[in-house]
Amino acid sequence: MSVDTSFTKENLDGFLKELGKEYRKRSGKKIPAEIVLIGGAAILARYGFREMTNDVDAIVFASSVMKEAINNVGDRLGLPNDWLNTDFMKTQSFSEKLLEVSVYYKTFSNILAIRTVSAEYLIAMKLMSGREYKFDLSDIVGILREHEQSGQAITRESIDKAVVKLYGNWDLVPKNSIHVLENAFASGDYEKVYQEIRKSEAEEKEFLLDFNKANPGELKTEHINVILEKARKDKDPT
Repeated sequence: MSVDTSFTKENLDGFLKELGKEYRKRSGKKIPAEIVLIGGAAILARYGFREMTNDVDAIVFASSVMKEAINNVGDRLGLPNDWLNTDFMKTQSFSEKLLEVSVYYKTFSNILAIRTVSAEYLIAMKLMSGREYKFDLSDIVGILREHEQSGQAITRESIDKAVVKLYGNWDLVPKNSIHVLENAFASGDYEKVYQEIRKSEAEEKEFLLDFNKANPGELKTEHINVILEKARKDKDPT
């Protein structure tokens, strides 16, 4: 069976439910598992402003059969082999303290507990990642906006504590991320800032797609920020 491999708020739980069933079938009833959703998957689970994500980044605590269960569910439902992956743990945004600051989401098949990352720590992770061509920066403002709308506004101080807890200090947080955060708090108009950033992200994504078509094989992750910075200077040399 083949499905749209974009993950949405509507289908994410369905895939996790199938994973719970598959893991239980392979491991039995006595070996519980725990998965902490991070990144876009955590945004989908906790909030309403993201439409989709392309993969499910997670931290997995389970027996060795979990990998088989993930692959089997992916094969059966037509998902890519890395539909649920732990590659995030190799990035600068990872912290061993993420499980400690995670919060309960749901349990599937009475054996697979799903957790997500709470708001301030999600913002901290997005600040550390700071990719301008994805949703990192708009996610920061989207979280601030949704919490303000619900009457549970997030303070600058709580974000500072989250960054320090996960990463020790702000030294490695990209300057563009800090600028977006400070601009959002200074403006106070999260809706306006959010829409501006989403527009910018869409433009930069489109530029990178065009660049890749014109220069096949040259678009490497480690070069993206340099390419985008040059494009900005060419667009506005002043």
